[in-house]
Amino acid sequence: MTRRLRVGRCIASYVADRDPVSPADRSSGWQTAPVQTIGLLGGMSWESSLVYYRDLNRGVHERLGGLSSPKLVLSTVDFAELTALEEAERWDRIGPLLAEAAQGVERAGADFLVLCTTTFHKVADEIAAAVDIPLLHLADVVAEAVKQSGVTTVGLIGTTVAMSDSFFTDRMAEHGVDVVVPAAEHHDFLNTAIYEELVHERVVDTTRRRVVGIVDELWDAGAQGLLVGCTELELLITQSDVDLPVFPCTSLHVAAALDRALD
Repeated sequence: MTRRLRVGRCIASYVADRDPVSPADRSSGWQTAPVQTIGLLGGMSWESSLVYYRDLNRGVHERLGGLSSPKLVLSTVDFAELTALEEAERWDRIGPLLAEAAQGVERAGADFLVLCTTTFHKVADEIAAAVDIPLLHLADVVAEAVKQSGVTTVGLIGTTVAMSDSFFTDRMAEHGVDVVVPAAEHHDFLNTAIYEELVHERVVDTTRRRVVGIVDELWDAGAQGLLVGCTELELLITQSDVDLPVFPCTSLHVAAALDRALD
C-alpha cells in the first residue's frame, strides 16, 4: 500500500494558483499596476541563482503574458569565498559580507530582498538589519505553505549547516511547524551530494536512491511532509521520487516574491 499523502496535490495548487492578475489583464500583455523591483542576493551557488532568475521570469510571463518580465536587481557573491568561510565557521565575516552585498542591491533600486539560498539564512537577521527594505524570509514563506496544507510536522533535507543549526527550524517553530532532520550520520552524505555533485550539475541516480531512503526515515520519525531545503536538491528530488508530500522551498519562495512584486 502506498504511503503517499494527497496533500501533495494541495501544495502544487498552492504554488500554481497564486495569480492575482485577471485573465483579461494577462491576455493584454500589459502590466496594469505598479510592479515592485525584486532584489536577489545570489551566487550561493550560481545554479541556485539561475533557478530563481528563470522561475521569476517564467512566473511573470505566466501571470501577465505578452512580453512581460520582472523588475530584478541581482547581486552575486563568490561562492568559493563564502564556502571557505563557512567551513572555517567564520560567520562573523560572512554576515558583514552578505550585508554589504544586500546594501548594494538596495542602492540599485530593489523594493524588497530575496536570499537565493537556505544555508546563508543563518545570517538573515544581520542582513535584514543592514538594509531599509524588507527581507522575504524563506522560512516564513515555507511555514505559510505548510500550514495551509494542514501539515504540522515536516522533514528537512539540506546542507549540514541547515540541518544541524537551529536558525531555520526555530523560525519554522515560531509559526507552529515542527521540523525533524535526518540522523547526524546522514549529514555529511547530503552535504557532499550538494557541494560535490549538484552544484556541478551532476545528478547521480545512486545518490537519489540513498536520499529517498533518508526521506523514508524522516517519515518513520513522524514527518508528514518534506522540505527540500536546498535549491540544488530540487534538481535531485521531486514529488515523483518520494511518498511524502514535497514542499519545494525555492518554488514557494519564488511564488511569494511574485505575489509581493505584483500585488
